[in-house]
Amino acid sequence: MPSPLASVIQAGTKIWLDSIDPDAVAENRSLGITGATSNPIIISDLVKTGRYDDALADLMNGGKLADADVAWNLTNEAVADAQRVFRPVWDSTNGDDGYVSFELDPLLEDVARPLSHQERVSRYIELGTRWSKDQPNRMIKVPATPAGIDALEELAARAVTINVTLCFSMRQYIASRDAIWRGAQRRKSLDRFKSVYSIFISRIDVYTAKHVPALSPAAQGQVGIVNAKNIWRANEKFWAEHPTQLKQEIVFASTGAKLKNDAPWKYVEALVGSGIQTNPPATNKAVEESGRSFHRTVDQMPPAEVLKDIEQKVDFQHMEDTLMEEGLKKFADPQKALLALIAEKRASLAKAG
Repeated sequence: MPSPLASVIQAGTKIWLDSIDPDAVAENRSLGITGATSNPIIISDLVKTGRYDDALADLMNGGKLADADVAWNLTNEAVADAQRVFRPVWDSTNGDDGYVSFELDPLLEDVARPLSHQERVSRYIELGTRWSKDQPNRMIKVPATPAGIDALEELAARAVTINVTLCFSMRQYIASRDAIWRGAQRRKSLDRFKSVYSIFISRIDVYTAKHVPALSPAAQGQVGIVNAKNIWRANEKFWAEHPTQLKQEIVFASTGAKLKNDAPWKYVEALVGSGIQTNPPATNKAVEESGRSFHRTVDQMPPAEVLKDIEQKVDFQHMEDTLMEEGLKKFADPQKALLALIAEKRASLAKAG
């Protein structure tokens, strides 16, 4: 009998780790996890361990690099370390798996930053091109903001492998997918064309608990799952009609349970059988310790009355607007915290020297 995580994988789901901590990567790789993703919180946690003090000292040597440049060079190094672990997966699947995602500068979307829409678009294109160069198993995370979406066509045309992140709604998914497909068709070849669309899930159920209390008990806590499954269905249909050598996949993201009384494997169990789950280390640990056997569920929907209740009571545009406003703050604040941490490290290393 396969282990719980192995049963998820055997049912057709790829599992990626929502961390690039070297210890977590090694442990989860041994359990069959085939990719990973990074963000500023993860990088900050690595810096706090002291593991990268020598690398930071080298980057800061001479004081020529600003704190932001130090942070990005360190991020590049940490992501590359994880890429080396998953590169054999990328090789064996001919580029269909084995990726590590690299998040572009969240401060591009900081409301306090005086950038025009076109300046943001241009910066996404510039940074995506820069950080993807000579990195075959690296995905570039671009948020589904207006500027992010407007950068996708050009990035795809430049053969950048894209992970669309901060995506909550069908509208965002369709706009992102269509932009990437337009760009892909501008390439000389689609042989290495790969894209994924990270649909955030648990944050939606937090939203409905707060903003849509009128939902029935059966529907409350199910909206994130139903929304993700609807987008997954749309993605399956589109790419069946536009076949490519590599799979263009949905990533089920934000899979850590956030509501009281939810099982830690709630979203894992509900979305088995296709696509990619990006799970925090604690979620993978809980799944593995659950003793459960997981089977395909991704194409199973709640009863009709639950779907009708969700359709009638949830304003998905308001949901998207609200979660994007919250998400952009959560997007930018960790990068600011990372830069503050780098400044502290610079001071402490200089004092120690």
